[in-house]
Amino acid sequence: MLRITANPLFTIPTAELGAWLEDYFRKEQVDTVVIGRPTQLNGEDSESMTYIRPFINYFRKRWPDKPLVEFDERFTSTIAHRAMIDGGMKKKQRQDKSVVDKLAACIILEGYLEKIKN
Repeated sequence: MLRITANPLFTIPTAELGAWLEDYFRKEQVDTVVIGRPTQLNGEDSESMTYIRPFINYFRKRWPDKPLVEFDERFTSTIAHRAMIDGGMKKKQRQDKSVVDKLAACIILEGYLEKIKN
């Protein structure tokens, strides 16, 4: 049985993401890429998708052989904040958006892995 866990890597500035992914894909075997899909409570895309959709289109054109899965990211930032509080993280650390983003990304990936496992 494989024991796979989600671990954060880095927070990459959007402008550098394409080059970073190119380098990462050259060095690592990547079967699937999971991206958070911000949705509203009713399940419709949130306003943030206007910023994310162009990247998704770019990704699919640039790496057509890499499966890109959009996974619902509702409440992941809230869950991340709660985990940081429960873990005793200081308020100043919890205000660092990159820390929240890394933890939320782990939560998204864990949710995806749990879904495909079941």
